[in-house]
Amino acid sequence: MAKDDKTNVMRVLEGKKVQYISHMYEPDATMSGEEIAALLGEDAQKVFKTLVTTGKSGQHYVFVIPVKEELDLKKAAKAVSEKSISMLPQKELLPLTGYVHGGCSPIGMKKAFPTIIHETACNFEKIFFSAGKVGYQVEVSVNDIDKVVRVCYADVVTE
Repeated sequence: MAKDDKTNVMRVLEGKKVQYISHMYEPDATMSGEEIAALLGEDAQKVFKTLVTTGKSGQHYVFVIPVKEELDLKKAAKAVSEKSISMLPQKELLPLTGYVHGGCSPIGMKKAFPTIIHETACNFEKIFFSAGKVGYQVEVSVNDIDKVVRVCYADVVTE
């Protein structure tokens, strides 16, 4: 991998001495998370997407859930002790996090936000999520994620 192919997420992981495997694919704007999982040759339950929300209090929260699941806003609000939460409007994503839609990662945001990973991540040794750039994914040990970002695990997806 060329030096300029390294994303900020990869540099953060290396800085914390966290081992990872990077994966690259040719991005397509219409690609779903399940299609990305298939491209990686992985079970879609191990490939996670990063969603940014705003609580009624104004606090922002990051939820990392399997690509084929939907965030349950009621469960998510309960997990972070908020009355309610809503999805962050797409136009606010880049200024708030430094990431674009489709390339948002729980690691390396401009500011650290409370991060909740869906509890099924604990069923796997490693999970995949965006490396902070469209077309880039990282595979990281679930046990190492909290070395880089403070996380908790909860059931936050729809039934």
